[in-house]
Amino acid sequence: MGRDLAILGGERTFTEPLHVGRPNIPDEDLVLERIRQALRRRWLTSFGPLVKEFEQELALQAGVKHCIATCNATIALQVLIRAGGLRGEVVMPSFTFIATAHTLRWEGVTPVFCDIDEETGNIDVEHARKVITERTTGIMAVHLWGNPAPTEELAALADERGLRLFYDSAHAIGGTRLGRPVGSFGDAEVYSFHATKFVNAFEGGAIVTDDDELAERVRLMHNYGRGEGNHVSCIGTNAKMTEVAGAMGLTSLENMPYLIDVNRERFDRYAAGLAGVPGIRLRRPSSGNTVNHQYVVIEVDTPRAGLGRDDLVAALQAENVLARTHFHPSCHRTEPYVHEQAVSAPLPLPHSEALSDRVIQLPTGTGVTLEEVDQVCDLIGRAVVHAPAVSKAARQA
Repeated sequence: MGRDLAILGGERTFTEPLHVGRPNIPDEDLVLERIRQALRRRWLTSFGPLVKEFEQELALQAGVKHCIATCNATIALQVLIRAGGLRGEVVMPSFTFIATAHTLRWEGVTPVFCDIDEETGNIDVEHARKVITERTTGIMAVHLWGNPAPTEELAALADERGLRLFYDSAHAIGGTRLGRPVGSFGDAEVYSFHATKFVNAFEGGAIVTDDDELAERVRLMHNYGRGEGNHVSCIGTNAKMTEVAGAMGLTSLENMPYLIDVNRERFDRYAAGLAGVPGIRLRRPSSGNTVNHQYVVIEVDTPRAGLGRDDLVAALQAENVLARTHFHPSCHRTEPYVHEQAVSAPLPLPHSEALSDRVIQLPTGTGVTLEEVDQVCDLIGRAVVHAPAVSKAARQA
């Protein structure tokens, strides 16, 4: 019977919360030893050896010549936007984290939202083409949930229209498209090493590129515009990564193959556990792509499942499974962009809105055991079986 579900009056399945995005902690002793080395050197920031090694390893992993580590990915995007000469308007998908749009706006650029391919969740290239104007200077694409965007089509469009092509690759380190690593596409890509990312530096980011001139401008701008001999040649900011962050990032990056294996194992367990649940679809990478499986995302087909996405979230949260809606609402439906539709979203974005209303992010990673994954799958299955009662309880809560 479904009456033992917590939302229907039963006991919670989990006494401790099961979080989405719980930090992965790599070799603790190695992290602390590297931090101790930094303390003994008394070199805590400004291009220390740990940050330099981290940059070298990231560039090698991405297959590019240049990597510039930063204090976080948001400021990495801001520096890249300025160093890349973006101005006027930049086309980007609305279905992404709000920071992608805010960084453009912070730099005085208007984000022009386009729709997505509902099957992949990534930018719809033909829709992007429709919103390009004479004021457009670039495209900011996103590898959604680590699933690489249509890089070939985007490169062709950018070349055709003479536009810069950058990628917000916050989710995507370790992934590939047609055998080519994420980090090597477009004019440059930006990684995030926030604590919730599966490779983390406590907080951090990085810009990776093969463009020598762009890399040089980024290096100047992320250090107050200062170059050799502390000569100031342009406006800059302080976006440098600290040695403590470098210690965590380097150790976490070394642990990446193991973390991908852990994520894949949990993804496969979710796939098996949810395979027979009506109206529940597990999002998978596109053909030809590999991903790090940092995100486990399901869609709720309300007519088939018998309950809405928000009803299922409520049922899981009642069990202490802190599942989340994701990118809801889409950027064009948030402040301040919702009041600037004529500029920011000149065409309807039905696929972004539909997907935003259907998806749920589930717990995964090293903070979740396989047995806990099985329990979450069982809870989702029972919520669907008892959908009418669950929906009623969720709406009365």
